[in-house]
Amino acid sequence: MASFSPTTARAKFPALQQSHQIYFDNAGGSQALGTVASSVKDYLEETNVQLGATYDVAKQSTESYGRGLEAAAGFMGAASDEIVIGPSTTQLFSNLSLILNLSPGSEIIISSLDHEANISPWVRLAKLYNHTIKWWPAAPASPTHTSPSPILTSENLKPLLSEKTALVTCTHASNVLGTIHDVKEIAQTVHMIPGAKLCVDGVALAPHREVDVKALGVDFYAFSWYKVYGPHIAILYASRDAQRNLGSLGHYFHTGTNLETKIGLASASYELVAALPSIVSYFGPDKSATWAAIAAHEEKLQGILLRYLRSRDDVTIHGEKSADKELRVPVVSFTVNGRSSKDIVDGIESKSNFGCRWGHFYSKRMVDDLLGLGGCDGVVRVSMVHYNTEEEIERYVKVLDEVLS
Repeated sequence: MASFSPTTARAKFPALQQSHQIYFDNAGGSQALGTVASSVKDYLEETNVQLGATYDVAKQSTESYGRGLEAAAGFMGAASDEIVIGPSTTQLFSNLSLILNLSPGSEIIISSLDHEANISPWVRLAKLYNHTIKWWPAAPASPTHTSPSPILTSENLKPLLSEKTALVTCTHASNVLGTIHDVKEIAQTVHMIPGAKLCVDGVALAPHREVDVKALGVDFYAFSWYKVYGPHIAILYASRDAQRNLGSLGHYFHTGTNLETKIGLASASYELVAALPSIVSYFGPDKSATWAAIAAHEEKLQGILLRYLRSRDDVTIHGEKSADKELRVPVVSFTVNGRSSKDIVDGIESKSNFGCRWGHFYSKRMVDDLLGLGGCDGVVRVSMVHYNTEEEIERYVKVLDEVLS
């Protein structure tokens, strides 16, 4: 495993040097690498022209954009004709739903644990074409977990599958619970049904783990670069096989031979795409070893917080209670008996420079219905990434203890 130094990592993020803020709201958006900011600046100052022309600067701009697409595709194990860049995962899934051709009378299985970005488009699609929606109700965790919180498995999916199943949607890791789902096994289960496709929201997992869409066997997969140390854009993968079921949102004179022309709508900001190789380079030549080292560090971070939360009888941890990196990412959510989540966050902010958050985080169906927090102000969420330190989370625990006491 590669060695990991938070100090070395932090030096590459300008915001961490310039701000007094301690960032524990990273699931909402991480800080950007300095090389990303420099790349955006250089593009706008040196090659800010339309792509595709034959004059010199346009050639440089087109090549820079192409390198960005190649780096982005390689980052998730895809080919460059299998990805499209857009403003957000929410927008990309919405666009995808507009061109996904399903047979009449199809069934769509939608996870009830997901961020609304991977729910609303499919609900609209079903209503528009009279497809049947089946809700995938997460079951209590397996005996290998230490929490009864809900989890998606192939076993609780199988009873929903039928010969009419056309699409299954789920999250790779919950943006509230932090729970990691076995997407590879789920994909294998979905593909037992001829023609069925799996669409995965990877937003909450991508900042913490290596993503390889081919190894996972998924049909569609998306995540947001602004949560993976980059600019405010997102990426959607669609396998070549899955693209056969797609129409096109492009102009009539575009051939629609790849995902970008089918769904892109020129929404990829050139200067931001050109910055993507900077993110890929950050993880080094042996990115698998880097990701493993990051996971080990993050396990320590969430372990400190979870250990404190488990020590209190008045706290409910929503999600896996252990810090095991195989089971969860460092997105920790909790509620306190008799206490408002908003008031707890207000109390923390009044005593410190920690930035965390309260609410449902666009997983409102899960927070309201599965967690039983409808009508409340949701959970307190503390979301860490690898540039956070053990000293930071230890200080956070002290402040939280003061607030709760």
